[in-house]
Amino acid sequence: MDSCILVEQKDGIGYLTLNRPEQRNPLSVTMMTELTEALRAFGADGAVATVVIRAEGKVFSAGHDLSELVDRTLDDERAIFGVCTELMETIQRIPQPVLASVQGPAVAAGCQLVATCDLAVAAPRAVFGTPGVKIGLFCSTPMVAVSRAIGRKRAMQLLLTGATIDAETAADWGLINEVVAADALAERTAELAAAIANASSSTLRIGKQAFYQQIDLPQAAAYEQMGEVMATNAMTCDAQEGMHAFLEKRPPVWQGR
Repeated sequence: MDSCILVEQKDGIGYLTLNRPEQRNPLSVTMMTELTEALRAFGADGAVATVVIRAEGKVFSAGHDLSELVDRTLDDERAIFGVCTELMETIQRIPQPVLASVQGPAVAAGCQLVATCDLAVAAPRAVFGTPGVKIGLFCSTPMVAVSRAIGRKRAMQLLLTGATIDAETAADWGLINEVVAADALAERTAELAAAIANASSSTLRIGKQAFYQQIDLPQAAAYEQMGEVMATNAMTCDAQEGMHAFLEKRPPVWQGR
């Protein structure tokens, strides 16, 4: 069977493309496993500065493959959602920033995937939602990422009604970063990825890890831990180089350490 995803690398950007457009790019166990493995491979590749997750066809992802969830044992169900959790945690665990480039609807676990990525850009025809309540399967795992992205009340609105929101609303709510014309989506995504890639790879790694470390901590604990992170960051070669370059009014030369 052909791979569920396309993997390519160009100009320091790793691209992962969901490639089951006829089935609306469902997050089957196979697709989720392939995504996780590819993300780990990019994560270990020093030549990759950023990663983009995108999709073929009209739909970004319709969520889990429901055919895998019917007539299964409890252990089967646990295993499937365990694979999903591992994918989402891998996105935030690898050192490179991960961008979602959303050309069409992203619902249920597809919405979770977008919410989990570090940044997201969408075309106007994209819509977002967690419609599981309509089929008796509450979107409890998507809720984890979505509620952290848009807050309690807005997340509950999506979860309890199963309704979708358009791309402009998603941007306003903080689920995605921006909306761009469909014919400019690929260019804008690459532009954003390239802008991030201009930074020191070691600084990006430190910053991404620190962000997720502090985001759910009480303020006092966050300041205590991030003060230590920033102090140790300041001692790195790239931080010293960057500060010297700024003071000397010249471009920095990163070493990745």
